[in-house]
Amino acid sequence: MNELAKIKDRALVSCKAYVDGEWVDASSRQTLDVEDPATLETICSVPDMDPSDVKLAVSAATRAFATWKHTTAKERSALLRKWHDLVVENKDDLARLMTLECGKPLGEAQGEVLYGASYIEWFSEEAKRAYGDIVPSPVPGSRALVMRQPVGVVSIITPYNFPNAMIARKVSAALAAGCTVVVRPAHETPLSVLALCSLAARAGIPPGIINVVTCSAKNTPAVGLELTTNAEIRKVSFTGSTAVGKLLMGQASTTMKRVSMELGGNAPFIVFEDADIQKAAAHLLQCKFRNAGQTCICANRIYVHDAVYDEFVGAFTALVKEKLRLGHGLTEGTTMGPMITKRGLDKVEEQVQLAVAAGATVVLGGERSKEAQSAGQGYFFEPTILVNVSDDVPMTCEETFGPLCPIYRFSSEEEVIRRANAVSVGLAGYFFSRDVARVFRVAEALEVGMVGANTGSIAFDAVPFGGVKESGMGREGSRYGMDDYLNIKLVNVSI
Repeated sequence: MNELAKIKDRALVSCKAYVDGEWVDASSRQTLDVEDPATLETICSVPDMDPSDVKLAVSAATRAFATWKHTTAKERSALLRKWHDLVVENKDDLARLMTLECGKPLGEAQGEVLYGASYIEWFSEEAKRAYGDIVPSPVPGSRALVMRQPVGVVSIITPYNFPNAMIARKVSAALAAGCTVVVRPAHETPLSVLALCSLAARAGIPPGIINVVTCSAKNTPAVGLELTTNAEIRKVSFTGSTAVGKLLMGQASTTMKRVSMELGGNAPFIVFEDADIQKAAAHLLQCKFRNAGQTCICANRIYVHDAVYDEFVGAFTALVKEKLRLGHGLTEGTTMGPMITKRGLDKVEEQVQLAVAAGATVVLGGERSKEAQSAGQGYFFEPTILVNVSDDVPMTCEETFGPLCPIYRFSSEEEVIRRANAVSVGLAGYFFSRDVARVFRVAEALEVGMVGANTGSIAFDAVPFGGVKESGMGREGSRYGMDDYLNIKLVNVSI
């Protein structure tokens, strides 16, 4: 592809998997194509690996762990910092590669690269802060020491929507703790993590510490089973749907592995009658349509008070018309790219049709891009706003994962809290109000792991990322982000 040729450092474009410090093919020699979701053109082909390949990667990680766990925190910190610096230096190439494989606008991709790098930097610092304790003993002449030691080999399984940052956040925490990893990226977006591996090797991170196995959708179940049941793996870190998370958790239980799960969301976005309407509309624009709505923490159900409903819908619709430009992520002026998969596109289309059949009205969008349809290319769906949406349609209780914005009415704080919490998941929630007392009441009442009060932006390196209920367990980022990669050991010493 001409666009692939524009990447300055060609060493960052790898079409092979990465195991034990080597670029390798699948043992079967089978491959899978990686396509540009905006044009449906094939970018390149990568190995389609199977469980036998995974076993080799796990063995490499196990051998590397025997040495890596004995490195000092200062050594690990220095290597992670070098990796961070190289990622920042190469942000333009990494962003272009990401845009090609997942479609997001180039500026947004550059932002993701820097966001991911911030976690590598953060955990380079946290590596030196994995403190233990000395506990006062009730027995004279004894000392009780609490140590924290790395769990071991970690399998990391990620989806397609943040192919750089999600890997960086997980891998840097694991390496900082002294663990080694085997990563299985989504089959749609493997190129970003392979580029990160190239930079990790340049930074001096030894062979076997980071391993990446790529595979097709056909081989994903068997590869996932190996990554969750292999006895040499001691922890599974997964980001993806709740349904798949439950399956993987059951598989991991056969060997009592530690698991951390960042699963699906269905975030409420509440606009109270005393909200700053323009501010709420501006934040919703980013919170809803970032990455074409394909984020686990994006606003999914927009609840607006009766008293300001029409005003808010008007302000928000005008903003969407003004700010969003659908197109290829590498085209100047594009602010929203395609969806990454056809199944995602089909789901959004179906949810719109079902909502309209139940009485909702389309204010904006509501269908696949006519331009893309006429060209026969790309997974483009227009940014869509629906009003007067029923609570009894799929988009109310299911995660949409697309550029679909349903706006519901409510009349009281008690009512909207009840409706916001009436789902099985609880990842993120947002609300806008000028009432300070209400800010604390609602923040405490929402059954989610993360709350944005008068903001649609909640995630950065120093704060914990994760959910409650069926949105998973464990936290990523922040000072809590290494906890799931460390075992606690008691050493009771008699002196």
